[in-house]
This record gives sequence, C-alpha cells and structure tokens, in this order.
Amino acid sequence: MKQLKSLLIAAVLLLGLSQTATAQSKVAHIDVSELMSQMPEMKAANSQLEQLSKSYDTEYRTMVQEFQAKIKKYDGEAATAGDALNETRAKEVQDLQQRIQQYQQNATKELQDKQEAIYKPILEKSRNAIQKVARAKGYLYVLDASTGSGVILADGPDLMADVKKELGF
Repeated sequence: MKQLKSLLIAAVLLLGLSQTATAQSKVAHIDVSELMSQMPEMKAANSQLEQLSKSYDTEYRTMVQEFQAKIKKYDGEAATAGDALNETRAKEVQDLQQRIQQYQQNATKELQDKQEAIYKPILEKSRNAIQKVARAKGYLYVLDASTGSGVILADGPDLMADVKKELGF
C-alpha cells in the first residue's frame, strides 16, 4: 500500500512537470515596435506625418517672425509714441503671443490625433497577423519583446519572421 501511494505521488509529480514543460513551450515573443517600423504602411504613415508636421512648423515660424518684427518695431517707436498708443500696441503684442501659443497647442493636438488615426489600422493589422501566426503554430501566449515592455529574457521562439511572411514582406 505504501509503495502504491509513493508510485501515485511520483506519477502526479511527473505529470505536473510535463504539463509545465508543455505550457512553457506555448509561449513565444515578438518585438511589435520593430515589426511595425519595418511595415511598408508605417513608412508611408511616417512620411505623411512628417509633411504635416513641417507645414505646422512653417506656419508657427511665420507667426513667431511676425511677432518678433512687431516687438522690434514697437520698441523702436515706443519713446516717440504716446502712452495710449503704447498700451494699444502692448495689448496687440499680448494677443499675438496668445494666438501663437494657442496655435502651437492646437497643432500639437491635431498632429497627435492624426498619428493615432494613421497608426491604429497598422497596429490592428500587425496584431491580427501575430494572432494568426501564433494560433497556427499553437502558441497560447505571445509576449511583446519591445524595449520597456517588461520582458526581461526572450530566448523562446521569435515570431518575427513568420509574421513578416504573413504580412507579405
């Protein structure tokens, strides 16, 4: 009876270890950031965002130059202008400064919104491909091995090549 109990305990432990080993082999990893940076869609998206950013930057620089020119002009004429005119000019400069700040905030927000809108379908496409490949290969879990994602060691199977093949590049 004692031998049967020992045999039963050994069998349970052995079965538990084999299940742990099987579960561990069902985990893979992929660097999602690297995958997305190599996708042709991402290169086009970055180009589009860069053009938009340049147009915002050009408009901002024009506004700042106008602001600086007015300050220089008004400072040069301040001694000969009257107090009422100087107060009006000071108010004008303040208003222009506020418009510049508002423009900068709006441009930043619009650029972020555009980035999210452009990147969202690319991220969804990459996730769908990762899920398809992982399911086809029988993986239960796929970890993101991007820098800062929390994965400390990624020696297991890397799905990058298979996902690139699925995406067609």
